Amino acid sequence: MKHLLHDFSVSALVAGLIATLISYAGPLVIVFQAAHSAQLSAAELSSWVWAISIGSGLLGVVLSLRYKVPVVIAWSAPGSALLVALLPNIGFAEAVGAYIVANLIILGVGVSGAFDRIVSKLPSAISAAMLAGILFSFGTGLFLSVKAQPVLVLTMFVTYLLFKRLAPRYAVLAVLICGVSLSLGNGELKSSALVIGLATPVLTLPEFSWNAVLSISLPLVMVALTGQFVPGVVVLRNDGYATAASPIISSSAFTSLLLAPFGCHGLNLAAITAAICTGRESHDDPHRRYWAGVCGGALYLLLGVFGATLVSLFSAFPAALIAALAGLALFGAIGGALAGAMSVPADREAALITFLVTASGMSFLGLSAAFWGLIFGLFAHLLLNLRRVAPQARRSGVQAD
Repeated sequence: MKHLLHDFSVSALVAGLIATLISYAGPLVIVFQAAHSAQLSAAELSSWVWAISIGSGLLGVVLSLRYKVPVVIAWSAPGSALLVALLPNIGFAEAVGAYIVANLIILGVGVSGAFDRIVSKLPSAISAAMLAGILFSFGTGLFLSVKAQPVLVLTMFVTYLLFKRLAPRYAVLAVLICGVSLSLGNGELKSSALVIGLATPVLTLPEFSWNAVLSISLPLVMVALTGQFVPGVVVLRNDGYATAASPIISSSAFTSLLLAPFGCHGLNLAAITAAICTGRESHDDPHRRYWAGVCGGALYLLLGVFGATLVSLFSAFPAALIAALAGLALFGAIGGALAGAMSVPADREAALITFLVTASGMSFLGLSAAFWGLIFGLFAHLLLNLRRVAPQARRSGVQAD
């Protein structure tokens, strides 16, 4: 216990809290859209929010303490987006059955250990470029929000730069305090929208059909493995954490399996918000950053219990504040990923292609831009390397003769 308390830091606490707040700022809205398209009741929506929040919180706390690594778990935002279009044509009980099938498949992948072997063969420059592409929109979102609220955003930006010079570890905390203080002072925080209310779990017995399995289960599996776990593992590797992916994938899938009857469509290793917790902004010492995962998980648990309060809280914050906070908190992660992407001269073109495809936000065949960025980048990597290796091979053959 003394060792745990010694590792605790305010900067890790702030990183974990901000990561959790940002994870609710956008992805939760997609869940609301999916629930609305499926015509779910308020109780069923509350249960869905409870399930994904409690699952994310428990996994974040337990896995971070178990491996002493800042493990950040969140629900699948791309999976939620898929459900917006799919749920109106499939009953919710069938959807729950499809969630169970999807998580059984992911659990099998995690237990088999195949995922680790795949990720270990990815070129580091390609992986870093994919991460940079994923985070790119958050960086640009900071400056796009200047048009909406220039005083708020520019003041937060200047505060960030000043603290990066004077006290880098607390730069993000200073930005958060600055943004909230300005919003309160200008009357932009809609306190009238705040309510107190608890989430109530609602059990939905699953029904199984081939239509739901093919329409929901398989897309959820592909999105989870390619669009969530791959970039999530890349974030950990990019900051020097070599923790095996298999137990994290298995734990996430098993927990999702248990919570599926309450509306949980899938829990994954986070990437975007995880970058806040795994970088130097969390703590200079990588071995003490795991507290960011613990604190973030604890906030998930708290917010999951107060489901109605959670919804009203995020509707009360100005959108520009959330955009600016996310962008500034991820500056370090974006810079590190770009540096890694360009660090290998032979892979710069392939890394550039990966970055551009991922940053474009394209979606094709129901698969995310992160997946296609990886595919295009690897194809370019293989083709360009063949072009360079072939002349060497011919020269070697001539010498051997």
